[in-house]
Amino acid sequence: MRQNMKTKNKIPMRQCTGCREMKNKKEMMRILKTPENEITLDTTGRKNGRGAYLCVSMDCFEKAVKNHGIERSLKTAVPDEVYEELKKELENIEKCQ
Repeated sequence: MRQNMKTKNKIPMRQCTGCREMKNKKEMMRILKTPENEITLDTTGRKNGRGAYLCVSMDCFEKAVKNHGIERSLKTAVPDEVYEELKKELENIEKCQ
């Protein structure tokens, strides 16, 4: 017997690879490894590929680099130049906020 009650929509939660806190997916940024093994920042959160989530803060980014959280989540080694690109993009995002 089903009742005609509105159920509250589930809010997707993701764990930050830097601080390891669970947060709302929309509050975080997604780092993506595409099927072509390219690592980029996914601003839409909808692109195909393996993703790692980070809070939009430089502290969490630095923690994720230090503890290899991004590499673990993406299941691949991340070159230093990719980290530099991601750092620049994160700085731009932080300026806009």
